[in-house]
Amino acid sequence: MESVLNVTDLIDRARLGPAQVLVVVLCAMCMVVDGFDVQAMGYVAPALIRQWGIQKAELGPVFGAGLLGITVGSLGLSLVADRVGRRPVLITALALLSVCMLATAYATSVSQLLVLRFVTGIAMGAVVPNAMALTGEYSPARIRVTLMMLASSGFILGGALGGGLAALLIPSFGWQSVFFAGAVAPAALVGVMVLTVPESLQFLVARGRQIETVRSLVRKVDPTLDPGSYAGFTVGQRGSSKARIADLFRDGLGLGTILLWVINFMNLLCAYFLANWLPVVISEAGHTASEAVLAGTVFWVGGFVGNLLLGWLIDRHGFGPVLSATFAVAAVSIAAIGQSQATLVLAFIVIAAGGFCILGAQSGLNALGPTYYPVAVRATGTGWASGIGRLGSVVGPVVGGELMRLSWPTSDLFWLTAIPAGLAMAAMLLFSRAARTAATLSIRPV
Repeated sequence: MESVLNVTDLIDRARLGPAQVLVVVLCAMCMVVDGFDVQAMGYVAPALIRQWGIQKAELGPVFGAGLLGITVGSLGLSLVADRVGRRPVLITALALLSVCMLATAYATSVSQLLVLRFVTGIAMGAVVPNAMALTGEYSPARIRVTLMMLASSGFILGGALGGGLAALLIPSFGWQSVFFAGAVAPAALVGVMVLTVPESLQFLVARGRQIETVRSLVRKVDPTLDPGSYAGFTVGQRGSSKARIADLFRDGLGLGTILLWVINFMNLLCAYFLANWLPVVISEAGHTASEAVLAGTVFWVGGFVGNLLLGWLIDRHGFGPVLSATFAVAAVSIAAIGQSQATLVLAFIVIAAGGFCILGAQSGLNALGPTYYPVAVRATGTGWASGIGRLGSVVGPVVGGELMRLSWPTSDLFWLTAIPAGLAMAAMLLFSRAARTAATLSIRPV
């Protein structure tokens, strides 16, 4: 028999085959479903308010419960995924998501919505880190970030397509139809994934599990190899059988972990501030309601384009230079929104640039976690970075609302919002140095 086969190196140098394409496509579909379900409550809110005769402020805790649930799911279930596998956690999360969306369609009170959105959020919080980890672990090194960001763009696509679907469904079938659609899609995806999606090859090898499955997956990744000719398999990394939070701060990973948390928090603070308040700001600048809605759409379209282009750039020039420059442009774009709101065309240009940088960079950050952390703590590291970042998504809209309540000038408001993007840029520069240090130690970024 030949020596031990390093499956990480095997995937890094492999051509992109049908088995890997299937994983990437299914993970992208998971992100589409997640993006739709995250935005679902916002789609139905106006119809719900009219039908139930409630004040819009009563839905505030419901929105907050969903975001809190996502944070809990990201932080808690990522640990589970590094112990039992990406596949079972991802499939279970989608199944729970389907059940919760179906139950939400039958809700009859705000208190029921609050509980259901919290539990739904827990399921949604498990999707991003595990879908991204699984995508990265089946992607060749030369195009890994591109594939991960293509999969991540499914989140934006799901949010955008969901708005159009909701606009078609609600007038004819009521607000409940949006949640019925949100239940059917993940249920169908669960059926497909149970039959087709494999567990991470690197995870199985790192845990010493299912050796026959490992041999089968090796053959699918590279049909020219005979897995039986190898004495064993390795991922080339040290790891324990149980992922712990403390592992994110060992072997030179600690500083990078903290910086990843800071970058995610700052960027999502900007993202959710703009996503929530851009239409309001444009409307108050004297533009029509449809133009205000279009401003929000431009922001997400810019982000989708950013997803497509930034992945290509990162694969060629690295995370550090590309994301640092992206955050710098984001800060300038955000500040410019406050100066250009009166001129619609100019406002749309800088809003699109802001979406390109902020939402595109967030997809880059989703790909950075699985690239930085070793396989033993990959889902945990990615999940905690996502979960801490979600706290920024809660803070951004709340702080923006308070500043607007104090009647701050719009130009000052956007100057202030540009500061977190500048801090993200500084943290990204420091992270690049920390990652290079970690690469010299026993556990190196993949």
